[in-house]
Amino acid sequence: CIPPCLLVWLGSREMAFLSALTCIGTLRGPAFGLRSGACGRKRAADFPYVLLSSSRDRTFLGSSVVSRSIFFGVFRVQLQKSGSVHVDSSAIISMTSEDVKKYDIVVIGSGAGAKVSTPSSKLGYKVALCEKGPLGGTCLNRGCIPSKMLIHAADVTKEIDESHKYNIRAGPYTVDYEALIERVANEIDQESLSINPNIEANPNIDWYREPVRFVGPRRLVTSSGQLIEGERVFIVAGARPAVPDIPGLAGTPYLTSTEALRLKKKPKKMVVLGAGYIASELAHFFGGVGVDVHCLVRSRMLRFEDSEVADEFAKAFAHRYNVYNGVTMDRVAYDATSGLFSVHYLDASKAPQVITADALLVAVGVVPNADQLDLDKTGVKVNAHGYIVADDRLRTSEPNIWAYGDIIGKHLFRHGANFEGEFVMEHVIHGKHAWTDDYPPIDYTGMPHAVFSYPQVAGVGEREDDLVARRASYVKGLNRYKASAMGMALRSEHGFVKLLIERGSRRILGCHIVGDEASVLIHQVIPLMRLAGTLDDLLYMIHIHPALNEIVRNAARKARDALVAAGDSIPLKLQLK
Repeated sequence: CIPPCLLVWLGSREMAFLSALTCIGTLRGPAFGLRSGACGRKRAADFPYVLLSSSRDRTFLGSSVVSRSIFFGVFRVQLQKSGSVHVDSSAIISMTSEDVKKYDIVVIGSGAGAKVSTPSSKLGYKVALCEKGPLGGTCLNRGCIPSKMLIHAADVTKEIDESHKYNIRAGPYTVDYEALIERVANEIDQESLSINPNIEANPNIDWYREPVRFVGPRRLVTSSGQLIEGERVFIVAGARPAVPDIPGLAGTPYLTSTEALRLKKKPKKMVVLGAGYIASELAHFFGGVGVDVHCLVRSRMLRFEDSEVADEFAKAFAHRYNVYNGVTMDRVAYDATSGLFSVHYLDASKAPQVITADALLVAVGVVPNADQLDLDKTGVKVNAHGYIVADDRLRTSEPNIWAYGDIIGKHLFRHGANFEGEFVMEHVIHGKHAWTDDYPPIDYTGMPHAVFSYPQVAGVGEREDDLVARRASYVKGLNRYKASAMGMALRSEHGFVKLLIERGSRRILGCHIVGDEASVLIHQVIPLMRLAGTLDDLLYMIHIHPALNEIVRNAARKARDALVAAGDSIPLKLQLK
């Protein structure tokens, strides 16, 4: 029970709003019924109460509507075990309709979200940018860019280690690990900070440097209590490292990719849980700078790649680092005195094993940040994995709210998120299409990917596994690195380019590469796929001799020969290439 009248003063506005909350009764349905007592002799029914949110600890965030006023306050209400209700007056945040800051556009996230926030502001739109962390998002601060800066050092040590192949006898070398980490961290921080002045000086952008969550469709509240609302809202809040439910793991000083990229002290030995992009890249970095790396793999490395590519990668990677396939995790223990982890698991034969190490890196994937936004206050739906459901125009299930990037789980690459941001900028902002308009769907044709590990992996289009599964009519052209002039110069011991070509049309269905500069070579095929190119276009191209790109050309020639062998009609000029 609280005093019959609760007066809230709104500072310089010199306005007072009266709450008619008295002796609040039991919880009924979605709202509290206001029971006996009245303020100013008004009946309780004149003061409806609206429930805004709830949580497992039975704490509710609510508001009261007084007479004809629209929205006067937010306060915390706690249900007691006895069934009574306690209102925490210290949590009251005064608000009126005038307190809601309204914008043309609200963008949640400053990574790929910048593809909408900054260009929109330059067109004169008033933009609210919601970013609690440093500007630049995951990619700049704790993902793509710092990891590649560190991984390049590992690539260099690999070249030194293998210099004997070129009749070079390199002497002993050392890696100044601490200086490397410090340099990369400083460069990243400065790059992120360099964005701040442009955002702060932009008269059309208000930057909210704190967490936000929805309190209604297109209406959000910051952690400090400021309400903001946008005519159009773009959710680009990304994802974060996933942490598996392994007995004993919680409470230990394990690393995720976020901590690993700024780990100041080099471990002697590291256990890596995971076998995807992040795990294989960071294992390569730490192994390359002298850490004894042991990868525990549930099935196999890079299992979502084309099978031949995954097999080739696994062989080369395991030649340099320790890999244990077919592992089932049991438990984790940590001894604070020795600073050692004990990782217990069952090997492929189900025999119990244990590895001790002074570092444990958990890199088993990511989870979307959608669960941090209180999307249940909107009509925005999420799928079984927590990713926001967006249609082929990146619209969510709530009118005038769009979502893109990692948080929708379609293509978890920064270049994919940038592409999606450019799409909504073109059609929704520049094109001024309403949420209900039937503007063109996004076209992901030619969406590539790359893994910056040892060796590099890159791909675009369908995998051969996909073609087999759908019984497609196709041929394959595969050329190994060593079967090329530059491959001979590099003394390549592994790697290939694989082209998948549709019979009849000779359309390029996919290209998959494992080996040196795979992330660069794939760009020879991306534009052709994007523009519906064919094998003919690839063969008619004039290749520089003896550049590494001739491996792609040689794969194209083998695909052509496969078409001839399959009985397809091939023009003479194509056969002469």
